[in-house]
Formats: sequence, structure tokens, C-alpha cells
Amino acid sequence: MFPSVNEQMDIIRDGAIEVLPEDELVRKIENSIKNNKPLNIKLGADPSRPDLHIGHAVVLHKLRQFQDLGHKAILIIGDFTAMIGDPTGKSKTRPQLTLEETRINGQSYLEQATIILKKENLEVVYNSDWLGKMSFSDVIQLAARYTVAQLLERDDFSKRFKSGIPISVHELLYPLAQAMDSAQIKADVELGGTDQKFNLIVGREIQKAYGLEPQCIVTMPLLEGTDGVEKMSKSLDNYIALTDTPREMFGKVMSIPDTLITRYMRYAAFFPENQAVAVEKGLADGSVHPRNAKVETAMKIVELYHSKQAAEAAFEEFERIFKNKELPDEIEEVQIDSLEMGLMDLLVATGLSPSKKEAKRLIEQGGVLVDQNKVDDPFQKIELNNRRLLKVGKRKFLYVVAK
Repeated sequence: MFPSVNEQMDIIRDGAIEVLPEDELVRKIENSIKNNKPLNIKLGADPSRPDLHIGHAVVLHKLRQFQDLGHKAILIIGDFTAMIGDPTGKSKTRPQLTLEETRINGQSYLEQATIILKKENLEVVYNSDWLGKMSFSDVIQLAARYTVAQLLERDDFSKRFKSGIPISVHELLYPLAQAMDSAQIKADVELGGTDQKFNLIVGREIQKAYGLEPQCIVTMPLLEGTDGVEKMSKSLDNYIALTDTPREMFGKVMSIPDTLITRYMRYAAFFPENQAVAVEKGLADGSVHPRNAKVETAMKIVELYHSKQAAEAAFEEFERIFKNKELPDEIEEVQIDSLEMGLMDLLVATGLSPSKKEAKRLIEQGGVLVDQNKVDDPFQKIELNNRRLLKVGKRKFLYVVAK
């Protein structure tokens, strides 16, 4: 039923930053093979937003590898913990969500996660099923198993404490709540990004405190967004969503800085390490052109989430638009309840910009065209009695006309 220990460990180590403790994981796998029993592999996802992106796919792909090895994937939708808000990496308290909001987002997460995960050996659970039922006495007992000093060892808590930035008590409880998930499902292994290492270690300690065998930990790298600076995030608009169209996906990959090419090859397109290393050497010595490497990476990513045919079509359209300066085959049309509107307001009204501030920045930087003509005045009035073509950045096209 299971591959050998060495085969499994080679696959588990591939692309991972750390496997902790590795000797414990080897023993778990040996017992799994001996007893013909799959391990429980945990991945928790707080649905604070409705969309998953290819940054999330790094760890989802590792979970899929565990499934392919014959183990049981347990995806925990953190509808309860999302109401708290994971404080990891945050310099201030996050806004809290309602259970209804997290449930809606959670359903969206599940639909998108199964683009990567197999449904056969996948168990999906919501942590409100146990965390929501804990009494105040239960919470006190849980809190008694960890100290404030231990929690303040976490880098972001420590920095905020030393800087006098408020830390709410519910934030201190977050790692303990996540740890209770591990205890509840008796996780053998928990996966997470490198930023989650502290929380995953707390899970080990809480499992021990409840008399359970502690989980092993596999941490995966965090993927930078298309800006090449910050971690991929929808709030920073530097993300590539799993549900993006082939055209959007391809174009976004082509926009990344050259310095990110091999990281996207390795952790977004999942090329073998030796291939990514060869490309990295080629980029350094000039034998590989950055554009060709990006095309190869973009086509593979589109193929992963759509199809080979979609990837080829996205490449051909990209060539037409950016090389030959042609328009896309299909451009959406939006009707506006006005015969005239300021350009900044128009971008917000059509969803081409999330805010007036961002719209103003885009216009002033020359990133907005109306009927293929650059406009640099955010307040310029745009007449809509006839259909107008808006272009924002390199990839966003939209026809706008008055109703």
C-alpha cells in the first residue's frame, strides 16, 4: 500500500524548508507501513478571505503528495479561528470576522482546494465544531498548559510587546486554539508555511499535554507576490488566484521580476529542482533568456489549473496583445448609470481599481488608457454616450457605455 520509508522521505523533503523532528517522522512512517495504516496529515486554513492563490498552492501541493503516498489528508477549515484572526506577522490586531462570513469563505476554500487535492482520501472538518463548544472552564484548562513567556517567544508578539503596541488576549489564545485542532484530530504531521512554525510547535506541546503523540512538522516556503517584494496576498493585489482565467494567470506570471523566475518555476509550477537550478545558471550566464523562462513557467502554471490547450491559447493571445499590440479576443462590457463620469470614479465604479487612491496613482503613473490614448488627469470627464475602451495596466481591458 505504501512506498518505502526512503521513497516517502525523499518526496516529503523535496521543496520543504524543514522537517521536524525528522527521526520521529521516519518512525511514524515505519509504523504506518508495518500496521498498514495511513498517517493523519493536517493542514489548517483560516478562510479570512474567499480566494485561494498559488501561494497557498505551495503547501496544498505538499499535502497532495502525502495523499499520493497513501496517507489521509485532513483539511481543517478554521471558521472559528478565522474569527480571531491569525496574528502571525501582523504589527497590529486584525479585524474580527463573523462565523457566517468565515463559513461562506470556507465553502469557497474547499471548492478551490480540491482543484489540487484528491477527494478520495480527504477529510474536511470545521474547527468551530469543537472550539465553539468549549466552555470557559475548558479554555482556562487549555490556557493553563502554556505560559505567557512561551507565547512571547514568538517574534511578532515580542516586537509588539517591546514596542508597547497592544496585544489583545484573544490573539495570545490563537496559537492554543490552532493547537487544539491538532489534538482533536490526532494529527501525525502538520503542514504550514515557514511563518507558521511557532504555531505548529505549540501544537506539538499541547498534544503532549493531553497525553497524545506529538505531531511532526513540515514547513514550506512562502511565495512572493508578483511585485517580487511582499508575500503573495490578495490585500496587496500581488496575487495569482487559483480561479484566475488562463489569460489573467499567464499575464500575471509574465509580469514578475526576473529575480523570481526560478522560485516560481520551483514552487508555483513545481518543476523538478534540477531543472530550476539549470535555468538559474542559464539566467546568470546569459544562455537562458528571462522571457523564455517566464513563458515556460506561465504555460506550466496555466496547464496545472486549466489545461494544456488553455495554456497555448493564453500564450498566443499574450503574443498578440503585447508583441503585436492587438486587443484580446474577448473584452467584457459594463453599462454605467451615467452619461459622463470622472476617470478616477469610473475606474472604481467598474471595479478596475479597488479605491480612488489607487485609481489616482494608476492614472498619474500613466497606467490608464481610454480608447488607446493615455490619460494623466484623474478628474478628466469621460463621456459614455458611445462605448469607450478602458485599459488599466498591461492586462485589464473593459468596454464601458451608459445605460
